[in-house]
Amino acid sequence: MTVLYPAVLAVAALLTGAAIWAYVTLARRRTRVLVSVGLSAPGDRRAAVRRHLPWALLLAALPIMLVGLARPQAEVAVPRVSGTVVLAFDISNSMAADDVSPTRLGAAQAAAGEFVRRQPDSVDVGVVVFGDQALTTQAPTADHDLAVAAIDRARAGGGTSLGQAIMVSLGAITGRPVVLPPDGGPAPDLGYWPSATIVVFSDGEETGGPDVEAAANLAASAGVRIQTVGVGTPEGATVEVDGYRLTTVLDETLLTAIAQVSGGAYHTAGDAEALADTTGGIDLRLTTTKEPVELTAPFAGVALLLLAAGALLSTRWHGRII
Repeated sequence: MTVLYPAVLAVAALLTGAAIWAYVTLARRRTRVLVSVGLSAPGDRRAAVRRHLPWALLLAALPIMLVGLARPQAEVAVPRVSGTVVLAFDISNSMAADDVSPTRLGAAQAAAGEFVRRQPDSVDVGVVVFGDQALTTQAPTADHDLAVAAIDRARAGGGTSLGQAIMVSLGAITGRPVVLPPDGGPAPDLGYWPSATIVVFSDGEETGGPDVEAAANLAASAGVRIQTVGVGTPEGATVEVDGYRLTTVLDETLLTAIAQVSGGAYHTAGDAEALADTTGGIDLRLTTTKEPVELTAPFAGVALLLLAAGALLSTRWHGRII
């Protein structure tokens, strides 16, 4: 428990100590006077309880009330949808295909923008774009407008490295570069991030880079789920690259395998509107966060109960409040 005004605690201790000292001093003086005139009954426990209990309740209320004035706070665990979501966008040449309207990349951007706007403020959203290489264009932030702006800036070009996309996304989550060990060496310890999710928007046409399965396994070992969103159609389309027309199709098998490794799921849709509905069903984590709760009211309530009890007993036993 913490207090906003710790100086009040010192005042509470001084006043409480002074009040107890004053009561004990007066009680002893009263006892001596009564003994001197032969009216006291020092051995009568019942009379002693009746004499001291109302005052004890009133004195107990004093420090509790003063502590309440210090505005005590306690941290309680509050459940909420929270965590970190990194949206990884495939910006390879094949994402310019128009088998999804207006293009694969355009549909992904529209759906992702809607997905970000649906998230509560407790979810930090980051953006990674990837082709042959991957780049974090927006670190995870609670300012969702910045994430949407980064999504809208994406432009198609280059090849596709899903493994690189996952590694850079893990780096955005952990806050440090993540590299796969060469020659099957021991995987780096990334810690455990159960409230983090990577959402990969891609047509799944892998052209090279780090081993995508090893990257997905690394994410799984760190507690990070990967959700994949297939953008395109199995029938495919053609795109023009450097004067050549190339056929590109959606690889659902690879995207499904990537998602399943980390306990995520594969999603697909045929256009921007349907894709937005699909991403709206992506699971986030229900976590708990510690939030300060002010305890002034409970302290005041307890103090008032003690004051009322002391006053009631004093009135019943002595015919007066004090």
